Amino acid sequence: WDLHRGKELQTLTGDSSGVKSVVVTQDGNTIISGSMYGTIKVWDLQTGKELRTLTGHSDSVDSVVVTPDGNTIISGSRDKTVKVWDLHTGKELRTFTGNSSGVKSVVVTTDGNKIISGSRDNTIKVWDLHTGNCLATFIADAMIHCCAVTEIIDDEMIIIAGDQGGMVHFLRWKE
Repeated sequence: WDLHRGKELQTLTGDSSGVKSVVVTQDGNTIISGSMYGTIKVWDLQTGKELRTLTGHSDSVDSVVVTPDGNTIISGSRDKTVKVWDLHTGKELRTFTGNSSGVKSVVVTTDGNKIISGSRDNTIKVWDLHTGNCLATFIADAMIHCCAVTEIIDDEMIIIAGDQGGMVHFLRWKE
């Protein structure tokens, strides 16, 4: 959309199911979308052309994010996994398992080294992006719908997560 004129500029078509999540790369050139049927599509924003489709999830992709360097896609799915993908090749690099229910939200830290995930199983997990290890698990009283993270200052960040019960959780993480 052109926000100043209120006019639609372009519609990206080609996803046969509902789109559950979208993210734009920091350079503004690429859009990544996650669908209800478990696919991830990579789009060229200028042309509207679909560049590639990533397959590997067995259920809805509820959240997608891109690392700060613009090279890696992180996806969270109802199939209980978090997957790491090479943005440029579409190759699946790693799968994180450990949730007992679907992953609703993923976010990557500002240094690009950790992933925070929020799940239907009431957990918030901190993952090492490079090793795939789960570094910590926090348990809430209700399903986690969304999460965010502050910038890392002096090896410390704040993880913010919203749950189905109406609570917003603030968790301090220190290296």
